[in-house]
Amino acid sequence: MRKLIIPAALAGLTASPAFAASGPFFSLGNTNFIVLLAFLLFIAVLFYFKVPGMLGKLLDKRAEDIRDELDEARALREEAQSLLASYERKSREVQEQADRIIAHAKEEAEIAAVQAKADIEASIGRRLLAAESQIASAQTRAVKEVRDRAATVAIGAAKDVVAAQMTATDAGQLIDDAIAEVGAKLH
Repeated sequence: MRKLIIPAALAGLTASPAFAASGPFFSLGNTNFIVLLAFLLFIAVLFYFKVPGMLGKLLDKRAEDIRDELDEARALREEAQSLLASYERKSREVQEQADRIIAHAKEEAEIAAVQAKADIEASIGRRLLAAESQIASAQTRAVKEVRDRAATVAIGAAKDVVAAQMTATDAGQLIDDAIAEVGAKLH
């Protein structure tokens, strides 16, 4: 820092507009000389109180703080990149697991669909057998009812025919024959 101040002061002296002023330069009446003395005194006071060193220390501390912040930022960036990579890896693993779960669920759904289809076919088969059994039973009942009705009608018709053709002597004879047949079967 000192190396910069001394050449700047010398350049200020050589390029000073004091040379353009009228009268002797090294006189207390010359304002340019007074300003130069005040400036040199100000610079001397700054050096006496070691202001350039303090400014240098402040700048060095600030540079060190910036360097530390940059190092911390780099470390945070690296940590963030590693976390990002970790999350991306976990995301891929979760996606793969979800794909496996979906594939497994599809397989189970297909198996369940095949099983349900087989169960429905078996249920339909049982219902068809039950319906056929009910139809056969109803058909048997209908045939029996028709036969019973026909027998009833036939008996009624035979009774009417027999009653119309039968005489009292024929009826007595039939009763005697029936009693004899019952007596023969009982003994």
